[in-house]
Amino acid sequence: MDIKPIHTNVVVKPISQDEVTKSGIVIPDTVDKERPEKGEVIAVGEGKLLDNGQHAAMSVKVGDIIMFKKYSPDEIKIEDEEYLVISESDILAIINK
Repeated sequence: MDIKPIHTNVVVKPISQDEVTKSGIVIPDTVDKERPEKGEVIAVGEGKLLDNGQHAAMSVKVGDIIMFKKYSPDEIKIEDEEYLVISESDILAIINK
């Protein structure tokens, strides 16, 4: 896949989060059909254009695992893969491994 988001947009591959109950039963993420709030950064834009003509550095990079606002991303499909496009301002945190 070769995709380059523009400005402060970020392309994210969602990470599904299966839930496990205390008794060990796995509840797949498809049960409640909620959007994931966590994903891996696949591509980043060049950053916000500043008044001096330069771009501000993005706070995330390819490979980062991020948390984001639940209803902020736009869903896209490329080569039968689901991705999310999200604005950098809707990213809440970077998860360190």
